[in-house]
Amino acid sequence: MRQQVQEFFDLPLQEKKRWAQKPGSLEGYGQAFVTSEEQKLEWNDMIFLKTLPLQDRSLNFWPENPQEFRKTLESYSEDMRNAAVSIVRFITMGLGLEAQKFGDTYKEGMYQIRMNCYPPCPEPERVIGLNPHADISGITLLLECGDMPGLQVLKDEHWVNVEPVNGAMVVNLGHVMEIISNGNYKAPDHRAVVNNSKQRLSIVTFCYPNSSVDIGPAEKLIKPGSPPVYKTLTNAEYFHSFNNRKLEDSFIDSLKI
Repeated sequence: MRQQVQEFFDLPLQEKKRWAQKPGSLEGYGQAFVTSEEQKLEWNDMIFLKTLPLQDRSLNFWPENPQEFRKTLESYSEDMRNAAVSIVRFITMGLGLEAQKFGDTYKEGMYQIRMNCYPPCPEPERVIGLNPHADISGITLLLECGDMPGLQVLKDEHWVNVEPVNGAMVVNLGHVMEIISNGNYKAPDHRAVVNNSKQRLSIVTFCYPNSSVDIGPAEKLIKPGSPPVYKTLTNAEYFHSFNNRKLEDSFIDSLKI
């Protein structure tokens, strides 16, 4: 997959635009190369695709160049689903929950992939690769495509570099898992920074449970002295809340009881 992503972003701009985002759609190829005197704006090149379930796919956004891109993405998507099921089982096992049950909700879950290219920037201090945020997924799997660091996590009010490890993936918890854990686990704030010397590529997979599953604190974690911290929402209510949130407010805080 790394090779296919590299080859795609190496294509001429006009060729990549064959799979460009449509107005009002997140899917497809897009760019954000803008600077401003007032604030740091994002500096990146990306393509965002829905991969699973099959009926969610919009193949008109899936590049046919490089030639093996679609075939490779098909296989990669299945690998990420299998990894997500296993990882969720271990996470919920650590909470004393039914690991098999929670892992199985990701077998028919929703998977979205964002492939990022952060080119060198002549003035990296004036831009940001990706603004600080926490993911709204269950878990997020990030694969670096090289040895150039750029991912940072907020720890103790300081931004800390996450150094790439060859052959390893970064696993981020998202707000869905934070809610299920009743706040025992937190979705970390993170961001991407750029440099003035070398391109950075990454492949990010956002993993969600089956859309029929309600999103709320696990019943086993609710007991005397440990009341529910978050509301229980249907899948549709969860995404409606996110899409209609006030940008200046914390999304996860808006879901607290």
